[in-house]
Amino acid sequence: MSTAEQAPPAGETRSPAAQMVTWQGYDVPRLEQVRLLLPECKMRASGRLVTAGPAEQFSGSYEVSVGETGAVKRVLLRTATLSEERHVSITRSSEGAWLVDHGQGAERADFEGAQDVDVQFAVLFNSIPVRRLNLHLEEGDHEVPMVYVTLPDLSVQLVRQRYRTVSLGAERSVVSFTHGEFQQDITVDRTGLVVDYPRIAYRI
Repeated sequence: MSTAEQAPPAGETRSPAAQMVTWQGYDVPRLEQVRLLLPECKMRASGRLVTAGPAEQFSGSYEVSVGETGAVKRVLLRTATLSEERHVSITRSSEGAWLVDHGQGAERADFEGAQDVDVQFAVLFNSIPVRRLNLHLEEGDHEVPMVYVTLPDLSVQLVRQRYRTVSLGAERSVVSFTHGEFQQDITVDRTGLVVDYPRIAYRI
């Protein structure tokens, strides 16, 4: 067999292939692009978000690491506006404690046992609880505590969100997402990644 077809040496696991995914905003000129590795329940991703106004103009970048249980391990975020740049590091320990650091020292919080992080406007983060709860593969209905980050100011707060399976399919499934008074049905693919988030963004 060719070199490309040879199995990795004993004890060595070949890394899964990376993929690039891009979403475009519906009503706002916004693009989000991410480089992803999705080994089973884990996720490693680095992405960029650009919003071009007219009401608001900013850019943001993120790195996120999700562990084998589907829970977030670490998120790094940076944003830039005309007037300033900001950054935050959000880390979850194996015991479930969170450390939030805006550059002036880390603050510790439990966020009611939250396992997920959601970042405003960044649709990749909606895939994290969908994948962790297997809502794209089996029916479920969960209200979860969520570490929520707003852009571009990078404020961090605890919220509660609801994710509920609406329909299951071989290639596409639909999951209902509720945050406060906002509700939308999100279409995801067979890996749980967002395909269409009405009013927010769609994959291109």
